[in-house]
Amino acid sequence: MNTTQLGTTGITVSNLCLGTMQFGWTADEAASFAVMDAFVAEGGNFIDTADIYSNWTPGNSGGVSEEIIGRWMKARGNRASIILATKVRGTMWKGDDGEGLSRTHITRAVEDSLRRLQVETIDLYQCHWPDEKTPIEETLTIFDELIKAGKIRHIGASNYSAAQLGAALKAADDKKLPRFATLQPHHNLVHRKEYEADLAALCVSAGIGVIPYSPLAGGFLSGKYRKGQPMPDSQRAGRVKEYMTDAGFRAIEVLDTVASAHNTTVPAVALAWQMTRPAITGPIIGANSIEQLAALLPASDLRLSAAEVEALDAASVGM
Repeated sequence: MNTTQLGTTGITVSNLCLGTMQFGWTADEAASFAVMDAFVAEGGNFIDTADIYSNWTPGNSGGVSEEIIGRWMKARGNRASIILATKVRGTMWKGDDGEGLSRTHITRAVEDSLRRLQVETIDLYQCHWPDEKTPIEETLTIFDELIKAGKIRHIGASNYSAAQLGAALKAADDKKLPRFATLQPHHNLVHRKEYEADLAALCVSAGIGVIPYSPLAGGFLSGKYRKGQPMPDSQRAGRVKEYMTDAGFRAIEVLDTVASAHNTTVPAVALAWQMTRPAITGPIIGANSIEQLAALLPASDLRLSAAEVEALDAASVGM
């Protein structure tokens, strides 16, 4: 698997990041271990999770994905070779400080994540989404203290608008506090404007490494959703209906053509296209099985021609 630099952090990561939202949800522990083993065997080293994963599942109060990753790293003895990212912000316990980006919440949440992950340091600690009730200076100050204490190495943001990200970068510079080194935006071939309109240029100018989530549009860009055919049996099937339009299916047709030309998979082409976008370090991919993962990994070294990129751009313009 190819590697790249994570923004200005100096960290070398695989150009595909393994997302783990499904661990403890649609993939049990044995399947999760198998996926992580296969990812690492192919040269992957970058794993992303969040403390809340997956508290929307009955019987899952959050933290389960982190716990699975922690047990896997301990069993494999490979912590030193893994770049580990997690996120903070969501509701993890009852009370006024049970969620958010306040000093009080982060102070407890980071210790909980460290314990579940069975590590002393988190490589990338990210704000899962903004907290309008907490001044950004308060959030960055506690992050600064955690960096100095050796509990986290770098910080990142997720789901921030260009205005929110710009304000956070300015506050960091003005107060001499740590800057966000990464951004996790919602971005893919059929969901482009949110990132490409304003965020992309800001990330380029600020040297921010971009690790987009939902790079396959909830599975729509996997190739299993076809015009005029029944919906597949999937936990996420209902989430892709917004993409099942004439424009969305045109994008699938172009993906089919390019995939055939390269003798590769449709999702690999969708991911390879995404890696041509400005500032993107690597998409966050997810898989419930090693078979699903195998369809994605060819994207790491797949190089599209300028004409192929132009055709995919044209098919998804305005989306």
